[in-house]
Amino acid sequence: MRMGLLTGAITLTTMVVSSLVPNATMAEEASCGVSSPCEVESGQYYVALPDSPADDEPIGAIIYLHGWKGKADQTVQNHALRSLADDLGVALIVPQGVGGSWSYPGSPSQDRDEFKFFDELVDDISERFPIDRDKIMLSGFSMGGSMVWNLACYQGENYAGFAPIAGAFWDPIPAACPSPLTNLYHTHGIDDKTVPMVGRAIGANWRQSDVFDSLDVWKRQAGLYGITPTSITAGDLQCDVWSAHGEKLELCLHDGGHSMKANWIRRAWLDLANTKHW
Repeated sequence: MRMGLLTGAITLTTMVVSSLVPNATMAEEASCGVSSPCEVESGQYYVALPDSPADDEPIGAIIYLHGWKGKADQTVQNHALRSLADDLGVALIVPQGVGGSWSYPGSPSQDRDEFKFFDELVDDISERFPIDRDKIMLSGFSMGGSMVWNLACYQGENYAGFAPIAGAFWDPIPAACPSPLTNLYHTHGIDDKTVPMVGRAIGANWRQSDVFDSLDVWKRQAGLYGITPTSITAGDLQCDVWSAHGEKLELCLHDGGHSMKANWIRRAWLDLANTKHW
């Protein structure tokens, strides 16, 4: 990106991009999937189906959005993400950002109507693969996490839940979201220097928001502002949990920097499945 945004700072703690899962999936045998991209009008995505899907039953899906300069064809091959999805019996969907970036409000990249693209993607995966549209969770890292926040805000009804990591709104933060609060599990490192919790300026024209200001948008909208959260420990995460009307807002912090673990996504999926009684 012009300002060197988020370059070289992504540490995928449990993920090695070059690691491959040796077993072929059903999607690899289709016209598109792991080895070749699926095409929609606005872009491309890759998909890996679980090795042993339930017979004649639609499955859930985790849509994972890569970080800055990420490559979907490499990410879909990632051992940790593939193992996670296979263990859960869900599809792993990895869209490709234009130029390795995402065009959400406030982003330096404005190369595509992402909301149109994700509408097309959800329609396509549910028509092309045995995926249950009511069991789709969005996750993403860094700029991918920020895109997840914006999809939760503007198209939240299209997904069962959201698990962004190390990325929230960018300025200007929306005063309110058109969508109601849907289960959102945000994870962030307290020592993150690339996307600090307090935000930071990117050049003269852009700014990552303060994560707490992003959270306040949902708290105000869901009537959670001023309510003391429940605090829990989940492995290496310390989480504050707010809930209202069966929906959940979480902030989970760890001691590290700009990093992600597949287990954080696993935890969000399992909690979402429990909340939704899947």
